[in-house]
Amino acid sequence: MKESEERSSNIDEQKARIRQRYKGIDPEELEVIPALPPEDIFKTEKKLRVAVYARVSTDDPRQTSSYELQKNHYQDVVNKNPNWMLVEIYADEGISGTSLQHRDAFKKMIEDCEAGKIDLIITKSVSRFARNVVDCIRYVRELSSLRPPVGVFFETEHLNTLDPKSEMILSFMSTLAQEESHTKSEIMNSSIEMRFRRGIFLTPPLLGYDQDENGDLVINPHEAKIVQLIFYMYLNGSSTQQIADSLTELGCKTKKNNDVWSSSTILQILQNERHCGDVLARKTWTPNYLDHKSRKNNQDRNQYRKVGHHEAIISRDDFIAVQKLITNAKYGNKEILPELHVIQEGSLSGFISINPRWSGFKSRDYFEASQSVLKPANMNVPDTITASAGSFDLRDYEVARGQFFSSVGRISVSFSYKQISFNKDAIRKFPNIKFVELLIHPSSKLLAIRPCSSETKNKVQWSRLKDGQLIPKPISGAAFLPTLYEIFKWDKKCKYRILGVAHQKDNENVLIFNMDDTEIRIPTNTNDVSAPNNNTPDTISDSKSVLAYPADWMNSFGNNYYTQSQAPELTEFTADKNWQTASESKPYKEPELQTTPKETIIQNIKNIITEIKGDTQ
Repeated sequence: MKESEERSSNIDEQKARIRQRYKGIDPEELEVIPALPPEDIFKTEKKLRVAVYARVSTDDPRQTSSYELQKNHYQDVVNKNPNWMLVEIYADEGISGTSLQHRDAFKKMIEDCEAGKIDLIITKSVSRFARNVVDCIRYVRELSSLRPPVGVFFETEHLNTLDPKSEMILSFMSTLAQEESHTKSEIMNSSIEMRFRRGIFLTPPLLGYDQDENGDLVINPHEAKIVQLIFYMYLNGSSTQQIADSLTELGCKTKKNNDVWSSSTILQILQNERHCGDVLARKTWTPNYLDHKSRKNNQDRNQYRKVGHHEAIISRDDFIAVQKLITNAKYGNKEILPELHVIQEGSLSGFISINPRWSGFKSRDYFEASQSVLKPANMNVPDTITASAGSFDLRDYEVARGQFFSSVGRISVSFSYKQISFNKDAIRKFPNIKFVELLIHPSSKLLAIRPCSSETKNKVQWSRLKDGQLIPKPISGAAFLPTLYEIFKWDKKCKYRILGVAHQKDNENVLIFNMDDTEIRIPTNTNDVSAPNNNTPDTISDSKSVLAYPADWMNSFGNNYYTQSQAPELTEFTADKNWQTASESKPYKEPELQTTPKETIIQNIKNIITEIKGDTQ
């Protein structure tokens, strides 16, 4: 009790001392040194180094008046103030204020401020300085924190950023400027959409064409020769860099009047559909109006195509052929126009010869090519099963799936979204064979592998020598495998492993894989491990993936004995028939493209080069 009383007494004493201290002293005893009043930038006696920032949003000639008026106006403003000295007029023409990208004059102005060359920046309004709230506040703060501080005076808002009360007003005004920019962006997008819907397209400068008074494309004869030369040289096997070097050597000018050509410029010309008379509008779009970064339009926005929009410089078939060459050149198929080859006879009838480096074919193309070949009647599994008297009845028996047992000694193939790999047991089935041909039967979901020579058009190297022995060599299939995954309805995030069957008779060898009988490796970072084909995970084999099997395997040990024995992939390979596994694949259909003949291309190249040399002399 005594302790609590003492504690209470101490607290009261402390409070009394605080009250006494805060009574203060006699004001007469205190000397006050007054602060300097804020300077009026227009009436200051101090010499100020002043910079002017001017900007217009587009490089349209009609905006030139606004641009020049801003410069002239602030030249007069500075000259009227005797204590102001103009450092420089920093001007960005044809640049948006929502981003600092490409605002070179603005960036230089900030650098000069940091170097101590500027005391004050004058600009028309907040929207001229920046339409991005973050950028506006950021740079105002950075300038204010310099020693000495640099202020920004916004004429329209009559706002000086060195005023302590300015930031709240500035935040509000910059927000309005940003929202105004957003509104203008939406209006512009709507206007462009309406133009495209009416077939009124934007036409940027394009090599080979000029624009008439109505904005329509008309052929420029001299530039058209250059465009033709570019396409013919590429069709003849020249690379984009070789074409660029040739044009530079010939003294040709780019559309921007440059003397030196680049590989990227050539590629842009080759991929521009306008050279064959067509227009595809909105190839790219800008998701964010603040950063202005364009993105490839993957059906994010409507696209509009007009065939035969204007006079063509090259034929449409030549243009399409070039696009196929460009696509396949990414995967090492230079100068090759891919075509689907289908086997029309023998046990592999209906199989498509594939090349893992080919892109450009869709899954429906493979189905159509395969179905174009009539299957033999014996490919159909009979509806009834007959058995001779005394034979053992196996109707209730199932053939066990090999995936449920050790796969040692079993041939297999593994697929990822970019690569195919065969195991050593598969390689051993074709002794001393480095090259094979991959064949697919899309409707039966079968993959066939047959040996071939190094001269075969669609050869694939599946093995290599190491220490005198052939070992598996992974097959890159980034061009083809996405289509294969689509055919088999696989998940691109997963890996697949299939056990196969080897069929050998005399000199005939073929491996058959049933692509429906797959083990699946599902990455552990996949949100839904049961996603691929509604598979059910079995066991976790490692820290990165889960081993899974098709859901329909859960209630069976394998396939019915008689169904298995008469499966299409097996019934074609019986001892009492000629397999004809070496049957040559033939083009699914005649080439649809009527491209310029090789001899004509070569002659055209010579003629155009001669004409260009004559024009430049």
